[in-house]
Amino acid sequence: MPIDADLVGRAFPPTAPVEVTADSVAAFATSVGGRADGPVPPTYPIVVTFAALQDFLAAEQIELSRIVHGDQRFRYARPVVVGDELTATLTVTGVRSIGGNDIIATSSEITDATGAVVATATATLVHRGGAA
Repeated sequence: MPIDADLVGRAFPPTAPVEVTADSVAAFATSVGGRADGPVPPTYPIVVTFAALQDFLAAEQIELSRIVHGDQRFRYARPVVVGDELTATLTVTGVRSIGGNDIIATSSEITDATGAVVATATATLVHRGGAA
């Protein structure tokens, strides 16, 4: 089923808070080939951003298996640090169809426990058309 272009501009509810712990940073850093004892990796916010994506897909009844991740970018207001409690609010910023596939653009505002913006993550997702 095609993605409804009326989703453009729709913001989904914020994710549950994700606490940035030394253990979660070490596990993430190790999984991406970094140092477990180093600073928070710049791609760490994907942890909360992926939760926002999963919430969006569930709300719209879109199967994750039909999604191909096309692009991901982060723009920072400040670095993520151990002790942060992060939430993400995903907004659909674009939907277009190409060759039977839907291209979905999203922006996720990542905030700390005070509500201050820490980073904004943008992503391009390809929703594969046809039979899965």
